[in-house]
Amino acid sequence: GDYSCTFTYSAQGGTNEQWEMNIGVSEDNLLFSCSVWRPQGKSYLFFTQFKAEVKGAKIEHAMAYSQAAAGGQSDIPLKQEEFEMTETTVSHREGKFRFELSKLMIVAKTPHDEL
Repeated sequence: GDYSCTFTYSAQGGTNEQWEMNIGVSEDNLLFSCSVWRPQGKSYLFFTQFKAEVKGAKIEHAMAYSQAAAGGQSDIPLKQEEFEMTETTVSHREGKFRFELSKLMIVAKTPHDEL
């Protein structure tokens, strides 16, 4: 529809890692979600940078994780200082990001006309 989510990154290492990306819109069309993650849990890629950008909506909430839940392990969130968020992007924070990323989740509010 009118929304898009783009994930750009640079990373080193890792072999044949499977990653998934999901985008969705709530039934009432007010929320747009975007997630990128490794279903196997922890990624062994060394991420030097990452950035997720949404178009057509404003980010309400975002969370990045160094490990995604799998095999009885829980999600392990990045420290708040490791990434930054604007109305349309979530990205690594230079000098603070510790090069680990396994999951990124974004919830954005879609523009709607007030009646």
